[in-house]
Amino acid sequence: MRKIALVTGAGTGIGRACALALARDGYSVIALYRHSRAGAEEVCAQIVAQGGDAHALRCDVAQSGDVSRMANEVLGRYKHVDVLVHCAGIAQEGLLTDMTDEAWREMMGVHLDGAFYLSRAFLPGMVSRRTGSVVFVSSMWGQVGASCEAAYSAAKAGVIGLTKALCKEVGPSGVRVNCVAPGCIDTAMMAAYDEEARAALCEETPLGRIGTPEECAGAVRFLCSGEASFITGQVLGVNGGFVV
Repeated sequence: MRKIALVTGAGTGIGRACALALARDGYSVIALYRHSRAGAEEVCAQIVAQGGDAHALRCDVAQSGDVSRMANEVLGRYKHVDVLVHCAGIAQEGLLTDMTDEAWREMMGVHLDGAFYLSRAFLPGMVSRRTGSVVFVSSMWGQVGASCEAAYSAAKAGVIGLTKALCKEVGPSGVRVNCVAPGCIDTAMMAAYDEEARAALCEETPLGRIGTPEECAGAVRFLCSGEASFITGQVLGVNGGFVV
């Protein structure tokens, strides 16, 4: 019987790479998306073409009701989830004093509220089965903060705090909770940077380049695997040495 992996933000970037990586490990993949339907369906088609099993579902993880509806559908079809990977994310640059209430709430909603709603929906099943792995995707800015990205940094720092607290809460039941903190990764979030800015980021990164979604997915895949069976509550940086 295949194990089940649920991946948010699976239509693009790191989420897409995670869905493909976990499928290669034999998981049935539930690929969640909010806007990137075509991307999520393409990922699922690629997995199925390679002999795997995948299903795309729309879900706004910032909405409690939407997550509950999705969880009922997933658990009705698959009965349980073995791995939960929360990759969905948004970014916004600008001064905190210029940020609207709506933009702040959206930032917190996608990153932090989503982590809470998803955990609340799927952790009970993992706890009752005494097995499971949760991986949240944070950011190096959640570790050290970034000017003009205060809301993003705060939301991602919250994800790290949630990781550390939840690992203590569910560890006695055999469930592991970890976090990956990417650095500068070649995703749509980097599209706002011109070549000069990208070059500056490469120069600040000890390895001298931008990372790939697949490199982040490799870290997620490891944390979900049996090789990480004694690892929980950890923040694994995938940042080329930018933050040490």
